[in-house]
Amino acid sequence: MTETVKITVDQRFVTQYYEGYQHIPGSLSTALESVTEEGIYLDLMTPEGLFIARGYYGHQNKGYGWVFTRDQSVYLTVEWLRKLFSDAIGKRQRLFHDDETTAFRLFNGEGDGLGGVTIDLYNDCALIQWYSAGIYAHRDNILDAIEAVYPLKAIYHKKRFKEGGKYIDADDFVRGERVDFPILVKENGVLFNVDLNDGPMTGVFLDQREVRQRIKEAYSHGKTVLNAFSYTGAFSVYAALGGADKTTSVDLAKRSLPMTIAQFSVNGIDFEAQDIRVMDVFNYFDYALKKQLSYDVVILDPPSFARSKKRVFSVQKDYVTLLEQALQVTTKEGVIVASTNYSGFDMKKFKQFIKRAFHNQHATYKILETHAQPEDFPFDRTFKESNYLKVVFIQKLN
Repeated sequence: MTETVKITVDQRFVTQYYEGYQHIPGSLSTALESVTEEGIYLDLMTPEGLFIARGYYGHQNKGYGWVFTRDQSVYLTVEWLRKLFSDAIGKRQRLFHDDETTAFRLFNGEGDGLGGVTIDLYNDCALIQWYSAGIYAHRDNILDAIEAVYPLKAIYHKKRFKEGGKYIDADDFVRGERVDFPILVKENGVLFNVDLNDGPMTGVFLDQREVRQRIKEAYSHGKTVLNAFSYTGAFSVYAALGGADKTTSVDLAKRSLPMTIAQFSVNGIDFEAQDIRVMDVFNYFDYALKKQLSYDVVILDPPSFARSKKRVFSVQKDYVTLLEQALQVTTKEGVIVASTNYSGFDMKKFKQFIKRAFHNQHATYKILETHAQPEDFPFDRTFKESNYLKVVFIQKLN
């Protein structure tokens, strides 16, 4: 069995751990400074020596690990993990019985009771993402447990932590039968090519399922749509299927062009009737202004941080500027879909960004609807950063 180390918790943290807090920050205890073995069990103790909870040590950008039980007899055994995964599957029965959706999140880290690991289902294939070497140290039990509770053709994985100075394995195949990629999955009846063995991304971000459907149902028919930071064009595909007059997809990554063409094509959409641009989004805004282009719907879903040869983009520092530029190419009564997955601020602050951008541009607006994570992306209410997704549909009034 993996070694267990007792950590005396600073008194100011005791109550919140009794109330269910899962995160283990560096400020929890000075004793963490002496722990170096990834995956080791941490028993959190009161200053009086009473057991509070058990977690594991896994150093990642969010901290030093996660609590997973308040039962001193529980470890990350196959038996316990089987129960954990079975409970997660039970909460997702609606999705399992939805023939129109075959790709969704099966297990969402701390939101389902074990931080540091997520599991996505793509047809009969699973993709596991490990966020620290600490949780990866328990991989065999986790793999055995998920195979025991759900029939899978193949398991692939992504390491989101550095190993040997690198984040990415050359081969992400783990168990089962190797799959010929890309495979076709369905989301609300829309088809997507996905590849689980080609770098850090798969081809579609599953947490935007409900937002894409709203764009298709209520915001696309007869509209011109600009999809900024388009990646593989998922929002554009939905917009086109929703009856958009034309979509424009803009992304700096060169591979976004062939991947977006592929996503249009599998859905029977003439990609040549759409506009796909490989260029910096801010440069495209300048181009659109110069050409007097405007759009009825502008979708903004940037990465939290991105670096190009000429620019560094940070959501926290630059989202207001991004909104200001988007406003300049949005028609009167047009809609901006502002989105971010940055966990460092909440919806209240995000709405302040929106207010500031419109104020700076002397424009008025109305918020039409807001969205957060869908049902298969539950979050831990004691750890606000796990409630990361913020999407606001904003109508420009003048």
